[in-house]
Amino acid sequence: MMIQVNSLQDFREKSKSKQEFWLLIHKKNSPQSDCAKKNISEITKKEVQNADIFTVDVNDVRDIHPEYSVTSVPTLLKFEKSELKGVYKGCNDKNYYVSLFTNSFYTTSSGETETKQKSVVVYSTPSCSWCNRLKSYLRENNIKFRDIDVSKDQKAAEDMVKRSGQQGVPQSIIGGQVIVGFDKAKIDRLLGL
Repeated sequence: MMIQVNSLQDFREKSKSKQEFWLLIHKKNSPQSDCAKKNISEITKKEVQNADIFTVDVNDVRDIHPEYSVTSVPTLLKFEKSELKGVYKGCNDKNYYVSLFTNSFYTTSSGETETKQKSVVVYSTPSCSWCNRLKSYLRENNIKFRDIDVSKDQKAAEDMVKRSGQQGVPQSIIGGQVIVGFDKAKIDRLLGL
């Protein structure tokens, strides 16, 4: 859901009870900003209906972007419990935004009693089609996983290469075992699918 805010005070009031939320700082009639707002708006109607995304136009509101040291638009800010946790600049494709909003830490719930699942970590990039296929496969099988975007986290990228000796993505760690690529047979075996 996209929520318009009219001032820094309005933003703080509307977001104070939220655990995780986003703020899109944009400028109307700027091609990059219009692109970002359009792509985010479209995915919130289908793929990402439960994300709280606030929007503010720098033409109308002048007190928010200086507060967060934003000097270019569009800029998307990620917050957890009112603390700034991430900054994403420019217009990106819809898959990139879906990945940001849904895969920071993907969880699922079911009415059944759940057996303890092995820890699953996925190292990926938003533009990697095999990464997206792997994450979709895990979601389809109700597997909880933590997604780490190595294009945004240099330390995680270095750790990934140290662990596997490989730079390519996707890579995953399931119960401590490293898997390079989307090796469905090995994933199924390790997760008992």
